[in-house]
Amino acid sequence: MNQKILIGAGVALLVGAVFFLNKGDKIPDAASVADLKPSFAVKLPDFSGQQKNGQKKFEANCMACHGKHATGTGNGPPLVHKYYEPNHHGDAAFYRAAQSGVRSHHWRFGNMPPIKTASRFDVSEIISYIRALQRANGIY
Repeated sequence: MNQKILIGAGVALLVGAVFFLNKGDKIPDAASVADLKPSFAVKLPDFSGQQKNGQKKFEANCMACHGKHATGTGNGPPLVHKYYEPNHHGDAAFYRAAQSGVRSHHWRFGNMPPIKTASRFDVSEIISYIRALQRANGIY
């Protein structure tokens, strides 16, 4: 009888450890994106000229999926989110995503197609806009 209790306790401990270790790795689905959007009104900084250009280019190329001020939609994730902070998704990741598209890995919106209407220079200005939004909202 003691052996059954020990086995049961071991299984419970193992299940608990797996749950605890994996809880931060859950990939949210598109329906749960509202839970992961910024839980605050997005603060808009005083944008520089380059950032204002980036905002216009973001609105033309990215806003349909990533939402106004990069807060996400049912079609794409928010970029004003800790997943996209510079030390997790550096600028190179944004360039690659725009040029080649990207496989879905943090979200279940599906793969992002390349943005053929945006040049590398356009993407530079878009990144400048996104980073300004992130900084203004405590995402470094």
